[in-house]
Amino acid sequence: MNQIVTRAIVLSRTNFQEADRIITVLTPDYGKIRLIAKGVRRVKSKLAGGIELFSISDITFLPGRKEIGTLISSRLATHYGDIVSDIDRTMLSYEILKRINRVTEDAAGEEYFKLLAATLSGLDNKALSPELIELWFSMQLLKITGHSPKLRQDTAGKDLSTGERYMFSYDDMAFRAVDDGPFTANHIKLLRLGIGTSEPGKLTQVKGTEKLAGEVLQLANTMLSRLVRI
Repeated sequence: MNQIVTRAIVLSRTNFQEADRIITVLTPDYGKIRLIAKGVRRVKSKLAGGIELFSISDITFLPGRKEIGTLISSRLATHYGDIVSDIDRTMLSYEILKRINRVTEDAAGEEYFKLLAATLSGLDNKALSPELIELWFSMQLLKITGHSPKLRQDTAGKDLSTGERYMFSYDDMAFRAVDDGPFTANHIKLLRLGIGTSEPGKLTQVKGTEKLAGEVLQLANTMLSRLVRI
């Protein structure tokens, strides 16, 4: 079989037999694939350094006749090393990998790879809060999976207004105007940015982002758990 060269992000690693490891990787052009890295747990393995977590790697592999291919070579292209210097960022990164692994099929499109790469890059930036990055990730994942909420009009079909307060209807995937609602125009603006921007850092454009992110994150993750079930 012909060798295939691509970029990859490791989603999971499982020890196999005495010195091997089964890895699941996400690629931009071949979707999600499973590979056996033979002898990778040996001290002098040339493969080990190129399949680190929280990294983008250049890999070469042989497709398998069934489900599992064989990793031939690996080299780190980008390593987000600052993630592991903070426990909150590390734990969130593990959770992000699990969510992507659960939601993607083998034929996952390039958009999932780009989302994961941008999320890891954001978590590597200590100037951005983990909550803000998780919010951006959740909104992007809703968009990719076709479950974007309605963020221009309320449940009655009226344009959302800066003078109103709102609660969110999960049945309608839209906001409903109520006198004592927990959400304001700034909350909604942050959600719009989460869907509309290509990187998490742009969410800092909203006034009071740090406080708003925590309040909106629960809403975004509840949408995900109801609609995407991750």
